[in-house]
Amino acid sequence: MDINWTLFGQTLAMIVFVWFCMKFIWPPILNAIEERQKQIEEGLAAADLSQEKLAEAATEAEGIVAEARQQATGILDQAHARANEIVADGKDAGVKERERQLAAAKAEIEQEANKAREELRGQVSAIAIASAEKILNREIDSKSHQDILGKLAQEL
Repeated sequence: MDINWTLFGQTLAMIVFVWFCMKFIWPPILNAIEERQKQIEEGLAAADLSQEKLAEAATEAEGIVAEARQQATGILDQAHARANEIVADGKDAGVKERERQLAAAKAEIEQEANKAREELRGQVSAIAIASAEKILNREIDSKSHQDILGKLAQEL
């Protein structure tokens, strides 16, 4: 193999081609590759960040659900307590009404008893007066007196 001008020409053409590629073609390609790497890194970072946020959101959602359950339990407990209060108030009102009606009935019974006693006293006094009149109208002897008192006792 001989070294001649063709080899020098080809070498010179190759050097010019490499210089041209490194000067004008290689930098835009490297910039595009670096931009793409940055985009991929940013995408991966965003994906990691979104995974973390998703985990935080899931934890927060669990906390919110737990709090909602606690509130629901509290509301149910309050409702049960209020229902028990209403039942107790109803029982108290029923007992008070029963006592009021019982007192009114006792008062009415006592009034009726007093009225009956008064009527009975009136009847006894009328009978006593009638008996006294009969005794006075008859002659006083012990046998007739005993008879009248016996009839009087039977009438009472």
